[in-house]
Formats: sequence, C-alpha cells, structure tokens
Amino acid sequence: MRITGNARYQEGTEPAEDAAALLTEADALLDELEGLIRRINRTNSATDLGADGTMTDALARRDALRMRHSVLVSAADAAAGRDANGFRQLRSELRQFAALPVAELRARADRVARDVRELDTRIQQANWNVELVE
Repeated sequence: MRITGNARYQEGTEPAEDAAALLTEADALLDELEGLIRRINRTNSATDLGADGTMTDALARRDALRMRHSVLVSAADAAAGRDANGFRQLRSELRQFAALPVAELRARADRVARDVRELDTRIQQANWNVELVE
C-alpha cells in the first residue's frame, strides 16, 4: 500500500510520496465508495425479480448456491479419493471405501451449477435494466 510504504523514512531522505496527502485521498475515496455501496444496496432491496424475490434475495440465493456447489464438489472429490495427497494403498493394507455416493454428488453439483448460471443470468439482466437509485 502506498500509504504504509511512505509512512516512515530514513533521516536525510524524503519519502517518495506524501503519506498524509495519500491518507486524505483514501478517506475521500472511501466516503465515495460508502455512498455508492449504500445506493447499490437500496437499489438491490427495491428491485423486484419476480419469483427470485428482490435483487438482495437473489444475490443471497446465488451465494448460497455457490457454497452448496463447492461443498458437493469437495465431498465428491474426497469420496472419490481425489484429495488423498498422493496416498497409495498397498495390498497388505486395509482397503478404503467411499462413504458417500460419488456419482449422485456429482449429479447434484451439476444441477446446482446450472441453477447458479441461470440465476446469475437473471441477475445480470436486471443489472443492465435497473437504474441506480439516489
């Protein structure tokens, strides 16, 4: 960060940039960002996406779907032995079995991925058609 990189300097030298001026600029930009985020949040709360609820509802749903997809893929990979960290089973060792149905998990993950794409498309369409409120 430019501020921290110029917050201290050695005696007999000058910092490359004025840290105080950078801090003032950062404060102004963060105030502007806060205002923009507030406007976006108000717009999202007021934007009706029909069956998907408000834009805020749709964004929450999309986030949850993405997390669900990640959980399903991770579980399927673990059950399939994909994250065994180079584990090699010798004949003399006990066999390992999947505790979860890998094919079913992958099918569920595919359905969730499709749902994410479809919802994301509706969100993006609304983003193009809705004006930001003041």
